[in-house]
Amino acid sequence: MSRAVAVARMQLINKWTYIGWPLTILAASFLMSLAIFALIPVQEGKYGGGSQAPMWYFMVLGIQSMTLVFPFSQGLSISRKAFYLGTLGLFSLIALGMTGLYLVGGAIEGATNGWGVYGFFFKIPWVTDGPWYSTAAFFFVVMMFMFIIGFWFATIFKRWGTTGVLISTVGTGVLLIGLGALSTLWEWWGVIGNWFYVQTPLSISGWTALLCVVLAAGSYSTLRRATP
Repeated sequence: MSRAVAVARMQLINKWTYIGWPLTILAASFLMSLAIFALIPVQEGKYGGGSQAPMWYFMVLGIQSMTLVFPFSQGLSISRKAFYLGTLGLFSLIALGMTGLYLVGGAIEGATNGWGVYGFFFKIPWVTDGPWYSTAAFFFVVMMFMFIIGFWFATIFKRWGTTGVLISTVGTGVLLIGLGALSTLWEWWGVIGNWFYVQTPLSISGWTALLCVVLAAGSYSTLRRATP
């Protein structure tokens, strides 16, 4: 456990990358969205997609945490397991902190009628319609999902190089196209649409969390054979 904590501290040597940039992206996206909301001359709810910007950056964080710190950790004889647990634990805390900011922002938006301009950045329709813990679970799981994807692709690069990343990316695309073709051939789209229709933010969070566990196991299996 002490080794995992050391890895977390090692990652935080560059606090600007892992903490400063997510907050900067969130603040910049919020201010630009608020300015746009203020310029729209209607007195009804105005919604934008700017709140997702920091979530996409979590994929970048996953890539950087692997490519920048993993070689250094191996030079210090830190085990791959400790590196993985420390990194995953750190970014779980970062995602938790960001989730807290989203919840506080949503509460302020609700109390001020969209910051006084009817603009809603944090209160996303459907996502925030349920109880607070459902909203929190959704934001947290999405951030961790993006992080794990970035981390795994960086791990694949460390294990098999550019060829491995190319094959895995193209393979994922072919798999998705194949699933779409099968859904069309067997007329599954109605069933798929109905399934998504009855889902709630909490249930989607649960399914995504399960997918995160599978991806996390796959990324750790790849990390065990990755070279610095």
